[in-house]
Amino acid sequence: MTQTAAVTDQLAVIAGLLERGNVLVLTGAGISTDSGIPDYRGPDGTRRVTPMQYSEFVGSSQARQRYWARSYVGWQRFNRARPNSGHEAVARLQDRGLVASVITQNVDGLHQRAGATDVEELHGSLARVVCLTCGDRTSRWDLDERMRESNPTYSVTSDEIRPDGDIALNDLDVTAFRTPLCLVCGHDTLKPDVVFFGESVPKPLVERCFRLTEQASALVVLGSSLKVMSGYRFVRRAAALDIPVAIITRGPTRGDGEAMAQVDAPLAPTLETLLRRLAA
Repeated sequence: MTQTAAVTDQLAVIAGLLERGNVLVLTGAGISTDSGIPDYRGPDGTRRVTPMQYSEFVGSSQARQRYWARSYVGWQRFNRARPNSGHEAVARLQDRGLVASVITQNVDGLHQRAGATDVEELHGSLARVVCLTCGDRTSRWDLDERMRESNPTYSVTSDEIRPDGDIALNDLDVTAFRTPLCLVCGHDTLKPDVVFFGESVPKPLVERCFRLTEQASALVVLGSSLKVMSGYRFVRRAAALDIPVAIITRGPTRGDGEAMAQVDAPLAPTLETLLRRLAA
């Protein structure tokens, strides 16, 4: 059987799962690569970048200054990313009543911009900011404006973009940046409302996502290698309950053993093909 024929057969299986309706979709960084946001891992599964660790961020004012300087520069390009046809395909599957909810490991908000609803942001969203001292929350756009006002001569730019909006900066560019302060308590403990590496996903959110998994007719994974347990646990829960699992992404995944269908192909065009098949 040729690779194309194998993909066609696997897509037929996935189409059959979607036709049942009430499907839960779990997405990873791979669904946003066609929007210009790279994923964390290369084709061999190794990390492209080393992200900020939670313990480092909360333990040092210098680490927070480094994060916000790099994030301030990186946000300018990250925020210009737009949904691609993969995000739009998920929203259209929802519109047709085939997909119920979406769990995303991404922090870019592109599912919602594409029109998807009932989206659980497993790792949070870069669009929100929280103070670790007093709990005050604000929007990233408001904070970006405040950082611009506090750093009027800061003119560092970069063409780099990362899945968490962070970039690399030299030490001089970091130390020249004024760290934003919370408007309520005045501390320098503002943090993007995302789950850093080494930080746990809030338990109520995990339990909510488990319930969505248990209620679904099938779980379809899009654009995730499932290397981290935060997403893989839902595949394990589905498999334990004999809920069918299907995966569309590039390369092997940690969940291939639990999947009844697996397609190794570019995500956006594959989803477009799947939509045409379902419309036929």
